[in-house]
Amino acid sequence: MVYGVILAGGVGSRMGNAEKPKQYLQIGEKPIIIHTVEKMYVHPEIEKVLVLCPEQWVSYTKTLLNKYRLPASEIAVLKGGSTRNGTIMNAISYIEEQGDLTEDTIIVTHDSVRPFITHRIISENVRYAQKYGACDTVIAATDTIVESHDGEIISEIPERSKMYQGQTPQSFCAVKLKNLYESLTEEEKQILTDAAKIFAIKGEKVYLVQGEVSNIKITYPYDLRVAEALIKEDRK
Repeated sequence: MVYGVILAGGVGSRMGNAEKPKQYLQIGEKPIIIHTVEKMYVHPEIEKVLVLCPEQWVSYTKTLLNKYRLPASEIAVLKGGSTRNGTIMNAISYIEEQGDLTEDTIIVTHDSVRPFITHRIISENVRYAQKYGACDTVIAATDTIVESHDGEIISEIPERSKMYQGQTPQSFCAVKLKNLYESLTEEEKQILTDAAKIFAIKGEKVYLVQGEVSNIKITYPYDLRVAEALIKEDRK
């Protein structure tokens, strides 16, 4: 079974909006999170969508889904965890409780604030996860990447041709991800930035899916303006 897992745990502190997390802000007359859920929901390979959000926003999210006629029977809203990977493990626990956690179960994990994900990106994530067990969506870095150990002086400038910018989705065989995560030490868990790093720490391969420049993450007020422009362009 293939689950779309939408990670909506952010509080939007960098957006400067105290009223509500950024995923609930509107672009194109709909909340960002609704655009994202719709992209997952309509994809023919996604059999069920899970939306994981802060506990205090679970009821509100369910109300939004109902307002935009997204069926509760095919979209479950769950409480997220205290970390990104904890949230993903909550999703896997739900899948296990439903009796759907098998060696063939695939999860396509995606940021709720990346509403411009394409049909192709989802399809390739599903295919790569089924074939290889793990994949990450990336685009080639166009700027030179500068590394600094102390935040003041350049420590290293990696070769740009080998650098990529990570996007989402990140997609996995759910059983393998769960087993690898549970095998980590507490020290290893402390250095995690995302789920793909779980595989990297354990020496497992994570294959690359080509992303899109338009698959932006809405983080800052400027990103909202870009998103509005993209929505208008899509409507032409």
